[in-house]
Amino acid sequence: MFVRPDARGEGGAAVLLDAAEDIARRLGAHRIRLNTRQDLVEARRLYALRGYAEIAAYGDDPLADHWFEKRIRIDPPGLTNTDIALL
Repeated sequence: MFVRPDARGEGGAAVLLDAAEDIARRLGAHRIRLNTRQDLVEARRLYALRGYAEIAAYGDDPLADHWFEKRIRIDPPGLTNTDIALL
């Protein structure tokens, strides 16, 4: 996800994140995982404010320094998780 520098601070990133979560729910996902870089302080703050928790590293993105996860749907008994990773 990227917001142009001249458009930052206007809530655009939150709108994009909400849209991604809505799409993931409609696709049946139970959680979203994403990663970001150390220098993207605003992104890390947004993810924390939106309920994402830092988790252990996953994947092989050489630019990632921080990994996050948010549960977006409660698992009904007997169903398995469907995961969508936003990279």
